[in-house]
Order: sequence, then structure tokens, then C-alpha cells
Amino acid sequence: MSIISHSIVQRLAHLRATFTEQQVRSRLKGQAEEPRSRALRSARRVSAASIARLWEAIRAVRPEAEELEGVLADGETRETAERYAANIENMIGTVKMPVGVVGPMRINGLNANGDFIVPLATTEAALVASYARGAELASRAGGIAAVMLTEGVLRSPGFKFANVLDAGLFLEWVVHASGDLKAAAEATTRYGRLVSIEPLMDNEIVFLLCRYTTGDASGQNMVTIATEALCRHIETHCPIRPLHWFIEANYSGDKKSTYLGLTSGRGRKVTASVTLPRALVEKYLHVSVERFLDYAQMANLGAMLSGQLGAQGHYANGLAAFYIATGQDAACVSESAIGFTRVESRNGDLFTSVTLPNILVGSVGGGTGLPSQSAALRLMGLQGPGKAASLAEVVASLCLCGEISIIGALAAGEFASAHRKLARER
Repeated sequence: MSIISHSIVQRLAHLRATFTEQQVRSRLKGQAEEPRSRALRSARRVSAASIARLWEAIRAVRPEAEELEGVLADGETRETAERYAANIENMIGTVKMPVGVVGPMRINGLNANGDFIVPLATTEAALVASYARGAELASRAGGIAAVMLTEGVLRSPGFKFANVLDAGLFLEWVVHASGDLKAAAEATTRYGRLVSIEPLMDNEIVFLLCRYTTGDASGQNMVTIATEALCRHIETHCPIRPLHWFIEANYSGDKKSTYLGLTSGRGRKVTASVTLPRALVEKYLHVSVERFLDYAQMANLGAMLSGQLGAQGHYANGLAAFYIATGQDAACVSESAIGFTRVESRNGDLFTSVTLPNILVGSVGGGTGLPSQSAALRLMGLQGPGKAASLAEVVASLCLCGEISIIGALAAGEFASAHRKLARER
């Protein structure tokens, strides 16, 4: 009896039935001739004319694409093309996504305080309905307490030296030169501040974990440019010369789920909580507090056994929809969607909290100024300077609402029926 996985055996049999060995070799072999068409490129300036030129080049490669031009490059997109210039290269149009709203979601935050209408862009049916249910329940319970605890976007340059002694001498120099390094980094930005340099030494290699506050921007580009200036200062002034260095040595956790991000944060760390009266839990979630807690206990075990970073149900759902709707860097969902959901019985009622250490959002910069994304932020009253901390508290509150709803649905046995009703049957 074969002990090889049945799925592997099936896949091999399928490949054997579909291709000969020679066909596989031919398919996977590189092609010697040059591509027939030049790579698609447009000028840096985005305009209706640059979009038209790219579509002309596309049709030369794919004539059948002609019918798609009017879908992606509609009249409104062409008229407003210049607004996208700072956000994309080779622009050929825009993609429309449905946007739903959650709320009013009552938030009693140190920064976000009031009733918020929260936009979510998604193609996943049932998602908005789930978050809306959690928001209604939390709001009827008096609202969500939300606090931004810390902030600090990371960049981690790495330096390699000839030996461990040189690495140690370099660290000693960095300690004494930290003021000059701070000045060099901050000279590149009006709003960014270098708040700490945290070194990590691994024999002859040194990482400098540079932590910045970034004002009201998410700050990814800001900290990259500042850190390059810091490294150039080191290159010019440090007497201990590295063999080589790199501006990001993959220690910061940028766009990755990491233990470093979980424990020390990379962005804005926010916590949000609400106590739900028993009667409201039973009315809106159709489940008892005890049953809710039974499910949460088992889910925490599942999170631990699977090696999850933190323990939570589906932060990524709300984060991705919110980030896309409001012009945030959607790739940062990979690091933002870690954290802890906690549920407890308190005098018979249900206490629920979330803590997310890596919320990367901004109320200025990036995609926040694009037409639709700007409108989404204005819908919440959170576009422009002085709004980023409030935005982070709204995001954590949104994730809390999603956790309440999904745990309730799973505990009540309504998870599959909700998706069947709102997705498949609709």
C-alpha cells in the first residue's frame, strides 16, 4: 500500500493523462526569441492621452482587449486621470468596487468620539452585514471604548562588518552619534520624528531598528527616505566601515506578520472594548453568553494549535475592506491583521476586547487624496491633518464589531446559513 498522499497520486495521474513528458519539457523551456512587443510603459505624467497610448499598445498585443477599454477607462476616469499621477504607473483605468456602510457605530474613544458611518469596499457578500450587526449591538450597549496606546513605524537597516569586534565598535559609535543620526533622518521630513534606535547584533551583522512617529500619514515612504539619510550619514562619518549595508534588512516586519510586530508594534497600537448586556446578546446574536464563551474558548485553542500570531477570528476581513475604501496600503493588512480578541463573563454580561498592535493608517498622503477614497474619509469626518489617531481607533472598533458578530454566528450555528442566505441564494 502506498503511503504517499492520495491527492499527490491523483495529481500525478492527471498530469500523465494530460501531457507527455516531451510536452512538459517543451512547455517549461525558456524561449530564445525576444518578445514581439516592447514592454508597456507610459510617461510619468498620467493623463487621458497617456491612458489612450497605453490602450493602443495593449491592443497591438491583445486585439480582443478593445472592448475592455471603455470598462476600465471610462469617461470619468479619463477626466480625472491627473489625480492619480502620484499613486500609480502605467495607468490604464480604474476598477470599481461596491462600497457598503456600517453604522452609526458609537465610539467613546480618546480620539474618535461620536457616531461614525464607516465605509467598506468588498466583493464578499455577508461581510458588511456581519460588521453592521456587531456595530449595532455595540452601539446599543453604550458604545465602544477605544484608545490608541502607542505609535511607531519601523525601518530596519542592516550592516555587515569584517568581524564581531568591528560590529561592536560600530554599535558603540552609534550610541554616541545617535543625536546626529536623529538630525540626519528628520531633515528629510516635516512631520516624521525618529523616536528610538534599537540595535540587534548577530555576530558581525548589526540591525538598527529605527522607530518613527509619522504625524497623520501612514508613513511608509516617509520612514524609508529618512532612514536612507541616516544610513548615508553613517556611511560618511562612521570610522568603522561596513563591508556593505542595506536600507531594509527584513527585520522590521514591513508587510509581514511577525512576532516583533505582535510584541512591540509597527504602526499604531490600538485597543477597543465593550461590555454587552446579556439581554442584547441574546436578542441580536441569538445565543447565550455561556454558549458564546464556549465557542471562544475552543477557538482560542484552535488558534494556539495552529500557531496563529495572536488569537482572533477575522480581522483581515474588515481591515482589507476599510483599507481599500479609504486609500490605505492594502498590503499592510498582512501585518495589521494580528492581535488578540478576548471575551469574558462579567456579572453575567459579556465583555469583549481587541488589541491590534500594527494598525497602519493615515488621514493624509498615499491614496487618501484619490476621488473615491477621499470621499470615504470625508464620510467619517476623518480626512486631513489631525485625524490619524481617530482613524486608528475607528479601525480597531470596526474589528471588534466583526469579532462579536462572527463569534456570535458560529456559536449560534448561523454561520453557514447566513452565507447561504446573503451570498449564494441572493
